[in-house]
Order: sequence, then structure tokens, then C-alpha cells
Amino acid sequence: MRVMGIDPGLRNLGWGVIDSQGGRLSHVANGVCRSGAGDLAARLLELHRQLTEVIERFAPQAAAVEQTFVNKDAAGTLKLGQARGIALLVPAQFGLNVGEYAPNSVKKAVVGVGHADKVQVDHMVRMQLPGCDPESPDAADALAIALCHAFHLQSAGSLSRAVKAAS
Repeated sequence: MRVMGIDPGLRNLGWGVIDSQGGRLSHVANGVCRSGAGDLAARLLELHRQLTEVIERFAPQAAAVEQTFVNKDAAGTLKLGQARGIALLVPAQFGLNVGEYAPNSVKKAVVGVGHADKVQVDHMVRMQLPGCDPESPDAADALAIALCHAFHLQSAGSLSRAVKAAS
């Protein structure tokens, strides 16, 4: 299964695509969608266009987005929420179900601790996806989100098979 992770941001929206077959994970691609200066609507449109191109190119079968955390700046949180809306909308337009994970859940799944820093996340992404060289911290976070979602999909599949075998 091809899984896409998306780390929402208004300036830099990170994305990462991995393949998950059985317990085997491999890196496909990663990058960042960037919005320039200008009004908010134009920036959101640019993110939408770029993310659409990424999904068309790599054809993921599942997607996941990091949940927004509330910070001290209400206006910044609102703008991040609008970028997150693009991150949810574009995969949905392709018929994908979109998982959502809290930042601490992603870090716990990938690093083993929920309060890991970006350096630890980057290191573990590189360890779990040999040969992977994330374009930026945003892309590394997106790959971590994809890994987290792949782990959850594997667990759900294992549980489903166990229930089916028991009945």
C-alpha cells in the first residue's frame, strides 16, 4: 500500500510518500509545497495546486495529516488551520480516507517517545527508511506521519485477520 503523510503549514507544507508491504517499508518520495507572498486565498490555492500535482504523480492509496495544536498566536493558529484544510481536502478529492494523528502520537510511533525533538524524528525516519534523505524538517515530519499511519493500518489489518480467523 502506498501511504502519504502531510505536515500542514501555510508557508511550507511537507509531504512524504512511502510504500508498505507486509512489515516492509520503503521510501518513495518527499518534498515541500511552498506558498509565496500574497493574500491568503492565493497562498491556499498555490498549496492546493502543488499538493494535487504530488498526489497525481505518486498515486497514494492512503493519506494522513498531523492534527493542529493550538499555539499562543490565535491568528497564526487559524491560518495553520486553513492550510490544514487544504491538506485534508486534496486527498479527499482523490477518494482517499485521511487519518489524523496528534504530533505526540506520531513521535511515539516513530521515535518511541511522545516528546521527541525534530532531530530525533529525522534520525528515526532515516533509520526506518534506508536511503531516505528528507528535503527539510517539514518533509521529515511528513514521512513520520506516513510511517505512523502505515503502522496503524498494519495493526488494523492484523486485528481484522485475527477476528476473522477466530469466527
